[in-house]
Amino acid sequence: MSRDETVCKYCGISYLILHEFKVMEEKVKAMEKEIKFYEGSIEREKGLQAELQSLYQDLEHYRADSESKTER
Repeated sequence: MSRDETVCKYCGISYLILHEFKVMEEKVKAMEKEIKFYEGSIEREKGLQAELQSLYQDLEHYRADSESKTER
C-alpha cells in the first residue's frame, strides 16, 4: 500500500495508530467510570457499617428490655 492509503490526509497520522488510539480512549473512559463507582463504594460501605452498628445496638437494647420484662 502506498503512504496515501495508510495515512490520514488531514492530520498525517497512520490509520492503524489512530484506530489503536481510539480503542485506548474508550478503555480509559470505561476505567474512569469504574473508578468513580469504586470511589463511591467506599463512602457507601462506611455508611452501611454505621447503620449496621446502630441496628446491632438497637437489637442489644431490645434484648435487654425483653429479658427484664421476662424476669418480672
